[in-house]
Order: sequence, then structure tokens, then C-alpha cells
Amino acid sequence: MPILGLGTWKSKKGEVYTAVKEAIKTGYRHIDCAAIYMNEKEIGNAIKECIEEGIVKREDLWITSKLWNNSHAKDAVIPALKKTLSDLQLDYLDLYLIHWPIPFKPQVFSAMRAEHYLSLEEMPISETWQGMESAVEQGLTRNIGVSNFSIKKLEDLISNSTIKPAVNQVEINPYFQQDAMLEFCNANNVYLTAYAPLGSSDRPAGMKGKDEPVLFEDPILNELAGKKGLSVAQIILAWIRQRGISVIPKSVNPDRLKQNLESVNIELSDEDMALIKGINKNRRFIDGSFWEVPGGPYTVQNLWDE
Repeated sequence: MPILGLGTWKSKKGEVYTAVKEAIKTGYRHIDCAAIYMNEKEIGNAIKECIEEGIVKREDLWITSKLWNNSHAKDAVIPALKKTLSDLQLDYLDLYLIHWPIPFKPQVFSAMRAEHYLSLEEMPISETWQGMESAVEQGLTRNIGVSNFSIKKLEDLISNSTIKPAVNQVEINPYFQQDAMLEFCNANNVYLTAYAPLGSSDRPAGMKGKDEPVLFEDPILNELAGKKGLSVAQIILAWIRQRGISVIPKSVNPDRLKQNLESVNIELSDEDMALIKGINKNRRFIDGSFWEVPGGPYTVQNLWDE
């Protein structure tokens, strides 16, 4: 998996096609998608055109997508994946992830009330994982993994699976550094991918906390960027990469796409890495509180097992 990819969450209709095409032309080979982003058809058109135009071959690309919460039943995984493959106009994925350890009832697209959810007792992750393993056996995806899993949930899955999860995609940035998660994943041969590496300041207002910090305003990050003649984003992406974590910043701006990709050639010193380590606030930007509903089975505490 290329260590730097293009994230496609929140990319507006019309914009994502252009962004993916521009990214591939710029040199990106890793595109991160998800059914719930509602833009896989556009992404598929961009990928298909890039292949047809000879810009890239399919085997040179790494395409990730994710299983939405209403398809956690063992028999629902393959149909959901086939829909994603049809939208992306691909024969296989390189990686398919369980998007959240939060199952909904079938037909529920956006869970707003307690009765929309299934508890993990009613729909265990182990059942969903059997469907994921079938996807590998049928050649529909080459690797399977998870997203937004705690260490405890990951540990349980590793103990109760035939094919081990290859990846856990979680929030990681200088304000939420996830040292324990990185140590656990390194010890268990699970690769980490960082989402919201730049703080996801463009996410919906309903997902933002009061008075939340802004990564791009951090004095230490700005000082480092100024000294090196780099952008704050490049400093953050280089810091994540040097920890051995892949990263999927989202952008639709051609200059930023190029800058982000150039971060793979930036080397930070041990002193720089230590300075950034010192600004950790252990604060999630995306805390999962949107899954909490009155009388529902999920809380921030039981989601992250904290």
C-alpha cells in the first residue's frame, strides 16, 4: 500500500471526479473510498478514464473501500462489496474495511433512533468478519481490515479470525497521536492508516466540539514549517509517515494535492519528531458521539473501550 493516499470523504459532487483524476496524474496511486461517501460512481469514472488514457494501470493502483453499517450481516457483505465494485468499475479492491463497529438494521441508511441500531450482541463483529473473509476467498478483495476499532475490539477480532485484519484505519494527528494503538498494531502485524491527519476542519458542524483546537494554528507546527520553508500540512504528513503509518489527506486543490504528495520526500529530525510528540492533547476531532442516541446501544465509552 502506498504510504500516502487521497482521502475522498466530504468531496462534493463533481469535485471528486476532478480531484481523483488530478491526483492520479500528479502521481497518487492510493485512493481511499467508502460507500457512505456517496461518490464512488464519480471516482470510478475518474479511475476508468485514467486507465483508458494510459496514465496508470489497474495493478499500479491501491483502491480501498469500506462496508457501511447496514450491511454487517454475514450474507450482506458480498452484495455490498459488489455494489461498490460496480460503482468503482473495478473487478477487485486492494483493501475492504469494516467502516465502524456499529451495526444498523438492514435498510437503515442513517441511524437516528435507538431502534435503528443492532447491538454487538445481536450482530457480532465475528459474523461480519466471516462475510469479509468470504470476499477474499471469492477474489473480490485482496485484503480485509477494519476502521475505528479500539485495541480491545482489534484484539478480539485477531483471536477469532482465520484471515487476520491487515489494516486499522483510525484518526491520527499531532493532537491525537495514538501511541498505544501504534505499539499494539506493530506487535500484531496490523498496518495503521491515519484519517483526519490535518484535523478535518471541513467536516460537518454537527460533528465539531465546542472551542476545539485548530491544528493549523499550532505555534510549534507553524514554527517548524516556517524554518523549513514547508506548509504545516507537509510537516504533519511527514511526521505521520515517519512513524510508519500510512495517511490519506483529502484535498480537491491541485496545488495542495501536489504539496501533500511531496511530503513523502521530507525527512524530519529526531528533534523535530520529539517537538511534535510534545503537543499531543489526546483529543479526538471525530469522537463518535454522533452514534449516541437516547436508549441506544452505543456510547463514546463503549465505542472506544475507554
